[in-house]
Amino acid sequence: MVAPLMGGAATLLFFLVVVSSSALQTVSEGSAATLPAAGASSPGGVQINSNSVLVALLDSHYTALGELVEKALLLPSLEAAVGRHNITIFAPRNEALDRDLDPDFKNFLLEPRNLRSLQTLLLFHVLPLRITASDAWPRSIHHPTLAGDRIHLADGHKVGLAAVVHPDAVVRPDGVIHGIERLLVPRSVQEDFNRRRSLAAISAVLPTGAPEVDPRTHRLKKPAPPVPPGAPPVLPIYDALAPGPSLAPAPAPGPGSGKHWFDGESQVKDFIQTLLLYGGYNEFADILVNLTSLATEMGRLVSEGYVLTVLAPSDDAMSRLTADQLSEPGAPEAIMYYHLIPEYQTEESMYNAVRRFGKVRYDTLRLPHKVVAREADGSVKFGTGEGSAYLFDPDIYTDGRISVQGIDAVLFPSDEEVPTVPVSPAARKAEIAQVKSKAKLKDKLRRGKLLEIGCNLLDALGHRSRFSTCQ
Repeated sequence: MVAPLMGGAATLLFFLVVVSSSALQTVSEGSAATLPAAGASSPGGVQINSNSVLVALLDSHYTALGELVEKALLLPSLEAAVGRHNITIFAPRNEALDRDLDPDFKNFLLEPRNLRSLQTLLLFHVLPLRITASDAWPRSIHHPTLAGDRIHLADGHKVGLAAVVHPDAVVRPDGVIHGIERLLVPRSVQEDFNRRRSLAAISAVLPTGAPEVDPRTHRLKKPAPPVPPGAPPVLPIYDALAPGPSLAPAPAPGPGSGKHWFDGESQVKDFIQTLLLYGGYNEFADILVNLTSLATEMGRLVSEGYVLTVLAPSDDAMSRLTADQLSEPGAPEAIMYYHLIPEYQTEESMYNAVRRFGKVRYDTLRLPHKVVAREADGSVKFGTGEGSAYLFDPDIYTDGRISVQGIDAVLFPSDEEVPTVPVSPAARKAEIAQVKSKAKLKDKLRRGKLLEIGCNLLDALGHRSRFSTCQ
């Protein structure tokens, strides 16, 4: 009786052990199916294998490039690329980036609005395949990069314009890093940088269709193409016609025509912004901004076809102005108008003019005063005496309509300069007739005085009655 019971208990115990083993095996398989493998990245994280080529990228020799990768938010994308296939990274070392990377270009890359350009630049250094120096190096072939562009690999371990100075610097199971001598910049990023550099907001350019001008002679290199009637001038009239500084520029198409071929307001804003970005001319720019009537007048003149040359005093020159010089009503406007020349002059054209003619008088918008220019110490000197100024920052802004030249002092009209007012022919005739009448009257008065003296002498001699003129 006891034996069957023991046999039944043993059978029941064996059955329970088998069931428990099956359950444990099922649970372990389910856990293995739901947990990621060691070193694998989670769908939403950026954890990578410690033996990955991406970790090696953060090595001491490539920390600068690794920091750019982190700032560009490219770790998830590179992790996904490593998970699909091996990659090859052409990485410049830290010293190469510090030596060759232009500060303006670096600031451009780190701006938030240029994130796409930074990502394109970095992915241009990554190839979605494994290339090692121990294997056969590709010979003159263009490989696609993760950026979408193609990069040229040539003999002699060349990558684009850079040489591979440290081949197989880092070798990992999922990729290779080659050290190169310089940063590779794709053309799309370079063009984007050229468009968005510090002065990218400046839209002033030479008029569309302007022919080429010889900077030495200031004349056309080739005949201008035919222009249909009513079209805007292909370039400033002064550039096309002026044989020297004596010929004043003609307005094109003319004041008051109602046809504004040029956006004068934008060009005035552009050259004021250029002064601020150039540095050292903030005071002059502030005066132009505050004198809105003057800026508006300049924009209207440029819109109607006139050209202007601005002699801009530096901040040091403006700081030497006294309160008395600025306290009189209209003094700031008078100072500004005296620094505006209604001609388009560059540093080269003015220097050639003063060398050829010795002394040149330029009209200013402060009529009828002129500013005198002469050669001095290999440069152009404006004004006379202590109130003279040298041209020391040439061609700060030149767009074909407005030219800005930096000078080191504020100019004032000379005291001996006597303005001459033109006289009409009728007024001239009246003035001559008045002078003649005064001369006749003077002669008549002189003749009468002599006659009186003669008659008195005759009266003393007793012969006055004989002469009818003395009666």
